[in-house]
Amino acid sequence: MVLIRKVRADWLRYAVHIGALLPLALLIWDYAQDRLSVNPIQDITLRTGKYGLVLLVLSLACTPVNSLFGYRPALRLRRPLGLYAFMYVALHFLTFIGLDYGFDLELIRGAIFEKRYAVVGFLAFLILVPLAVTSTKGWMRRLGKQWKVLHRGVYLAALLAVVHFVWFVKSDIRDPLLYGAMVGGLLLMRVPALRRGVSRLRARLRGSTFKTSERLHIELG
Repeated sequence: MVLIRKVRADWLRYAVHIGALLPLALLIWDYAQDRLSVNPIQDITLRTGKYGLVLLVLSLACTPVNSLFGYRPALRLRRPLGLYAFMYVALHFLTFIGLDYGFDLELIRGAIFEKRYAVVGFLAFLILVPLAVTSTKGWMRRLGKQWKVLHRGVYLAALLAVVHFVWFVKSDIRDPLLYGAMVGGLLLMRVPALRRGVSRLRARLRGSTFKTSERLHIELG
């Protein structure tokens, strides 16, 4: 019974863990069953990068979901979503330097600084590393107010990741532009005036809903 109550209370977090790990499990399965494309390294690179970007966007969406809909449990999902995003980004980077370039430092250095998509992707990765390291409550206490300042860098990392995606796919950029629009919308939600407007609208709608329900209760009573 205790376990059931715990699952009911934390079902959303369990769903996040399952949903975040499922693409990795499918990727491993496809690799084991030889179901990847004719260019398996490129397939792994693209899939891990895309999974990382999706989870990064979802982590950024948690605060707006709370602001727009007053759904506070979403705030508890920012950290796990962000860490899973970093996990996929790290796998994406390891695929690039390991499977693609065999950990050859000269080749890696040449690739990173000669290919524009690699440069912005590497910058995004470098930004995400300290964010992942300092994601614990202990680091929040140590850094104090500077913690929030540091972690705002995730928006820059997300924008760089979108640019990296656009330059990587080269031809069909519809998916990268869609993610770019999402990141842009989430950035707009950071504008103080817009956030205050959304808060006022939500309070007004909540008040209107309360008055309507109260009137119905009186009429039915």
